[in-house]
Amino acid sequence: MGKKVYIDLTHPFSADIPRWPYFVKPVIDSMHTMAKGGVLTQRIDCVQHTGTHCDAPRHVMEIEFDGKRARYTHEMPVDAYMGDAVCLEIKVGRWELITAAHLEDACKRANIKPEELEGMVVCLNTGMHRKYDDSKAYYHYACGTGLEAGKWFVKHKVKCVAMDGQALDHPLHTAMGNNGATRLNLLGASGKPITEEYKEQFGEEAYAEFDKEEYIRVARPRGL
Repeated sequence: MGKKVYIDLTHPFSADIPRWPYFVKPVIDSMHTMAKGGVLTQRIDCVQHTGTHCDAPRHVMEIEFDGKRARYTHEMPVDAYMGDAVCLEIKVGRWELITAAHLEDACKRANIKPEELEGMVVCLNTGMHRKYDDSKAYYHYACGTGLEAGKWFVKHKVKCVAMDGQALDHPLHTAMGNNGATRLNLLGASGKPITEEYKEQFGEEAYAEFDKEEYIRVARPRGL
């Protein structure tokens, strides 16, 4: 039986850790000090998505697929966040949406069959870790997964998915673009909103590219 190796995927945590563009920075302060009270007590205030993290189901849904109330982090089993893992190199360009074709190609180059991923932690190496910084290059212009990749993971019964980018989501899927209640539509490197930059590069709105069938069914009848 081979020796198991545990690999810590987290970045060091500090008050200056890169964070999502609309999050406040962490505050680390002392409540007590050795000189004054003979004991050191620190207080850390930060948003839940600061640094390397895992999303519990409750972050994105109220009801899970089994019909039960979605679980919070403290309700998840410890082994939900660890296990046998495989790292797949995803050959993907700037702002590109990761598809089943990318994942199939990565499996082929890793000499592993997709059906062998069942129960495994799948780590996606897109190269974005090399750009890890408080920068537009890392946050605004990352690649990301979408509906097609999600269905592929479910089909092959992977345990969980890790990624070296700002999130599993494509940045134009998030409030950095024109999504969610906040819809910040942040400015890109050109000074224009990133939604406009995306349209200039790809010739269509981001949501149309990400889910063409849903775009046709829902968006067009509303005159979009």
